[in-house]
Amino acid sequence: MRIAMIGTGYVGLVSGACFSEFGSDVVCVDMDSKKIERLEQGEIPIYEPGLEELVAGNVRADRLAFTTDIASAVKSADAVFIAVGTPSRRGGGHADLGYVFSAAEQIADALDGYTVVVTKSTVPVGTGRKVEELMRARRPDAEFDVASNPEFLREGSAINDFMRPDRVVVGTDSERAREILREIYRPLFLMETPVLFFTLETAELTKYASNAFLATKITFINEIADICEQVGANVQDVACGMGLDGRIGSKFLHAGPGYGGSCFPKDTMALRRTAEESGTPSQIVQAVIAVNEGRKRRMAEKVVSACGGSVTGMTIAVLGLTFKPNTDDMREAPSLEIIPALQASGAAVKAYDPEGIGEARKLLSEVKWCENAYEAMDGSDALVIITEWNEFRALDLSRVKELLNAPVLVDLRNIYNADEMIEAGFDYHSIGRPRSRELTLGTRAEVAE
Repeated sequence: MRIAMIGTGYVGLVSGACFSEFGSDVVCVDMDSKKIERLEQGEIPIYEPGLEELVAGNVRADRLAFTTDIASAVKSADAVFIAVGTPSRRGGGHADLGYVFSAAEQIADALDGYTVVVTKSTVPVGTGRKVEELMRARRPDAEFDVASNPEFLREGSAINDFMRPDRVVVGTDSERAREILREIYRPLFLMETPVLFFTLETAELTKYASNAFLATKITFINEIADICEQVGANVQDVACGMGLDGRIGSKFLHAGPGYGGSCFPKDTMALRRTAEESGTPSQIVQAVIAVNEGRKRRMAEKVVSACGGSVTGMTIAVLGLTFKPNTDDMREAPSLEIIPALQASGAAVKAYDPEGIGEARKLLSEVKWCENAYEAMDGSDALVIITEWNEFRALDLSRVKELLNAPVLVDLRNIYNADEMIEAGFDYHSIGRPRSRELTLGTRAEVAE
């Protein structure tokens, strides 16, 4: 199959590389000529484990190419995927569909023979119909169908998520389009992956509903963590007890500083707007958004409290800036709320992240950027872990104590054992766990056995 992928951002580049790995001939298109030049030279503009090798291998095999010429890419394609950005517009959470509609117009102008036009970007319900109307008005003579194929990729695990997905969702009313998409996803059919064919509207809403539900699980366990801190319970044990229930599941039940990234904040706001415009406002989604926004601010307050109620004149070491590990994505990261709040409270901040400092520099000011975790700690009055990169999970605790002016550690991801940290002499603060000895560790061990 011949595929044109419009957009070489996170979704477009990962999807294009993975489709080529499946055996399709893929051309990735972007209007940014410098970006295309970098890709042709083997430079990957985003950090995603395994992506550089995947791209290089398929370029060598002549299955993957890059261009700024959308017309040539579309003319030779059986399917054209739109994978451009849909950022939130300021005020109200509307998704900005300008890039989607612009791509649709350019695709329409270049169509030459039957083609399936597929929206892979996350778009509000009804967008597929609008894309079809726009294209048919522009090219009434063209032969094409519009489909929806939302992505469910987790940053840091995107290649595995694409190659071994829980399911593939496709929305289309056309049997001809279904056949082409079945062929494109044939390797997954052979692995007995569920490939679900819905209407356009159902496929579009499935994406938003999925992300909103996951955001709800995160927000729920964060509120449970707050209750745990007040009543002396352990949120990790609560999550374990909940997650073993097959109706609930253990994923996304990890208490922390709130969700961020390119999907959950934007998609929950867009779903809220869709619900309001349809006359069926979602109180649950609205509450999730409000609670998550407040969560990030309260994490800064937690750090101040751990430092004795004031950070004026103190230096705080921050480890982890990206919204999650294994990515350089800073979009809606909790650090973007926590660090400015600490600075506003009078603290100086030293920070380190394995991959995110380049992006963080553009978004945060008056931060001392460090080359490793220990440099950030050196001479600081407290240490805060915001993102759970693996390299932060086994710090040399003796060295940490030597470098810090005071052994204050605020672990916003619960990556350390509270008892061990207290026994090591730290003034240790975590999320939703009692600061006294954890009494239920034996129970968890028995379950694990």
